[in-house]
Amino acid sequence: MFVDKAVIRIKAGDGGDGAVSFHREKYVAAGGPDGGDGGKGGDIVFKVDDSISSLIDFKYKRKFSAERGQNGSSRNCTGKNAPDLVINVPRGTLIREASTGRIMADMSTDEPKILARGGKGGKGNARFATPTRQIPKFSKPGFMGEEFEISMELKLLADVGLVGFPNVGKSTLISVVSAAKPKIANYHFTTLTPVLGVVKTDEERSFVMADIPGLIEGASEGVGLGHEFLRHVDRCRLIVHIVDVSGSEGRDPKEDMEIINRELKNFSEELSKRPQIIAANKCDIASPEQIDDLRSFVESQGMKLFEISAATTQGTKELISEIAKELEKLPPIKEYEAEAPTPRELDEMAGMGERFEITRGDDAVFYVEAPWLEHIMRTVDMDDYASLQYFQRVLRNTGIIDKLEEMGIKEGDTVNIFGFEFDFVF
Repeated sequence: MFVDKAVIRIKAGDGGDGAVSFHREKYVAAGGPDGGDGGKGGDIVFKVDDSISSLIDFKYKRKFSAERGQNGSSRNCTGKNAPDLVINVPRGTLIREASTGRIMADMSTDEPKILARGGKGGKGNARFATPTRQIPKFSKPGFMGEEFEISMELKLLADVGLVGFPNVGKSTLISVVSAAKPKIANYHFTTLTPVLGVVKTDEERSFVMADIPGLIEGASEGVGLGHEFLRHVDRCRLIVHIVDVSGSEGRDPKEDMEIINRELKNFSEELSKRPQIIAANKCDIASPEQIDDLRSFVESQGMKLFEISAATTQGTKELISEIAKELEKLPPIKEYEAEAPTPRELDEMAGMGERFEITRGDDAVFYVEAPWLEHIMRTVDMDDYASLQYFQRVLRNTGIIDKLEEMGIKEGDTVNIFGFEFDFVF
């Protein structure tokens, strides 16, 4: 099964928590705090694997999570960093953040890309010792790893895209000019998946040709198979438009050309402006009048026509030679630039901005919902004054206290955060 779209969720590892510990040793009085820092969580790394040709692996597994960093321990021991989670994808995979459509990475090169960074480890209580606070009884939790829902879309990396109606000879052509062996038969939609073939022009030069499954009228609007595969023409530097000049399917090749070009334009204005070469296939069974009529039409459009017969290889050598010449004039295959997150998105990643919700219940209690805050509360000692001061700073710096004041909270009102209740004091 060929799968070229997938949506998955990735979660980098959280950082390990800092430790609360005090030095204990015989004959050593008041050894002091010695809680170590937590280790870093694992990153989510994407890497190109040329042995993979589709996204089918992501059809059955939708969530990928890296390991958490190890917690710190006594004797100032830092927790172990977690290993990165490497996810292999086919070359040409475009990765976007699902909610915003922001491009996160274009997996077109061999360079690995970090899509979600693991959280840093929290600080142990040894880091908080000062001359006036000699026995800190609190530590910091590890930072949360980044988490995203991402959409992946495979856009084949091909120099040349073969387009045309079903059964015009695209599969036959790619089979005779390259080592690709697509299924070929005399019925519509033989090709159900894009096929890539490497075409050698001499000992040192070659290019990649893609046989795109047949387009029909309305493909850009979701009719037939074509709309599923138009994205694979998107990167092509040159389009080879194959038409059946003999009209053996009972269609007019000139009308076919106009329909396909209209579908390309509806899908992408930029794509419709790519250079095109017209290959008049099945010329061995066409009349001279049919060939001359199509040639006049093609040349009036400012394009070149090549007479070929893919079945007998007639004219294919001349066509490949012309394709190679055209490719030398064209810029390299299109690559997409990653887009930076907006300031608001950066705030949300950091646990700031709108990543909390406050509601007032019928019992007049203010309920605070903030998933990231639950992680912090695990290391707060509510019986320790310094630890409570730290917790109060978190509430103030993240805007929670400001929001409570905006909602009209009064001194003595009750605030509930994940079951922990306290009276609000200005």
